[in-house]
Amino acid sequence: METQTAKILDGKALAATIQQELATTIAELQPKIGRPPGLAVLMVGDNPASAAYVKNKEKAGAKVGIASFGQHFPTQTSQTVLEEVIAELNQDEQVDGILVQLPLPKHLDAISLLHKIAPDKDADGLHPINLGKLVRGETGLRSCTPAGVMRLLEEYKIPLVGKQAVVVGRSILVGKPMALMLLEADATVTIAHSRTQDLKTITQNADILIAAAGIPGLITAQMVKPGAVVIDVGINRVTDSSGKSRLIGDIDFAATASVAEYITPVPGGIGPMTVAMLLQNTVSSYLQTTRN
Repeated sequence: METQTAKILDGKALAATIQQELATTIAELQPKIGRPPGLAVLMVGDNPASAAYVKNKEKAGAKVGIASFGQHFPTQTSQTVLEEVIAELNQDEQVDGILVQLPLPKHLDAISLLHKIAPDKDADGLHPINLGKLVRGETGLRSCTPAGVMRLLEEYKIPLVGKQAVVVGRSILVGKPMALMLLEADATVTIAHSRTQDLKTITQNADILIAAAGIPGLITAQMVKPGAVVIDVGINRVTDSSGKSRLIGDIDFAATASVAEYITPVPGGIGPMTVAMLLQNTVSSYLQTTRN
């Protein structure tokens, strides 16, 4: 039986602290601005995982004092209808953040919908203008999951300067912005992915290893450098032989926890941080209204 030596990076606890801070900020500002911050989460179809995420986001928003302008559309909704809804929300002064819940049904073009969101209301930090600002190291709304990872590393005072960081996964949602944020923090960054040859050799060199490939149990203990910081962004629902389903990450948690110095659990690691950063982005946009 392997014994766990790794310290847990508790995203759930930090997310609760951030939400408490946001609630205080909103309570102070709302009388001056004359309205609460507003977040519109748009969901199309009835993907059960998406429905659970949306519910989670709206519940967390309500808890800190963010008004929900969320809308749920039937699966067959057209691109044009959604574009019109986004155009209206862009103009709506009650709304500070807009988010399209992915994945979308096959007949819809997610990229062109994301492009329609006003960059200063882009709560997910995925608009090309905000990604461009990240590339340039300028301030802008940041992609929620990688921003959550960075905030968690900061909370635990994990040094990044000059460290070898490996990001497994190259999606525009996580992998690419994650690599850019680590680079901005002066880490030396390698991006690996499904086509990478000899992944083990690359991951074994990582002082900081971030798995965001969406492949259950991809990273085994043998692939981890002793004393590394291991961040699991994967959220995979698996069903066992008895029909029970549970969430697991991209990392073999039990075995890796005996090798790593720090590790994030799934659930309770990066998931809550992603939601906290979404709320943070919405409140950042809300604060801009006081400056304009």
